Amino acid sequence: MDHSKMTHESMTKPKGDQSPSSQAFAKANARMHAGMAITYTGKADVDFAKGMIAHHQGAIDMAKVELEFGTDPNLRALAQEVIAAQETEITRMKDWLAKNGG
Repeated sequence: MDHSKMTHESMTKPKGDQSPSSQAFAKANARMHAGMAITYTGKADVDFAKGMIAHHQGAIDMAKVELEFGTDPNLRALAQEVIAAQETEITRMKDWLAKNGG
């Protein structure tokens, strides 16, 4: 995919449905992909942690959309679990980066 022709608007406007939840998911997706566009260091551990922080934040952001707009009790419970798990892992990666010069 040629990302050079993508604009902020094209990345945040959902394909298909334009409801508030679709718009929220598209914005979360765009933020996640922007955050994952890191400058690579050649240090796999550092690059993994930096890229995964943005990826995990994207999962949190999508789970928050589910909590705002979703109605299925099982998926809402899963969204809460995703938030808790991903926040813990983000903290772990940030701590690792702080201790290891990332």
